[in-house]
Amino acid sequence: MSVDTTYTVAGMTCGHCVGSVKQEVGQIAGVTAVDVDLATGRVTVTSDGPLDDAQVRDAVEEAGYEVKV
Repeated sequence: MSVDTTYTVAGMTCGHCVGSVKQEVGQIAGVTAVDVDLATGRVTVTSDGPLDDAQVRDAVEEAGYEVKV
């Protein structure tokens, strides 16, 4: 069963930003897809089970951005 979780990420301004976030979040175990909407900052993560929000936040921060709560 796939689960979609949406986060809002601050600081992304270009395609490179989107790629960085997709790459980092995509490395989390269980993640099957990452969809980023640059205009809204929305990042939808599809996974094969529930995700640990802290792992996603850490991955986004590793890419150089911030998850807005």
